[in-house]
Amino acid sequence: MIDFEEELKKFKPSLEIGDTENAIMKDDEKDMVDLLVELMREYRGN
Repeated sequence: MIDFEEELKKFKPSLEIGDTENAIMKDDEKDMVDLLVELMREYRGN
């Protein structure tokens, strides 16, 4: 039978996952909310 607690102790995350997380967190692209806020500011003249 598998000892899940023991297996979890051995677990090491893949470096690729860490790299992906860093790339996502550094990404500064606008999402829909950012675009809508910008459009509303332009519309209101602020």
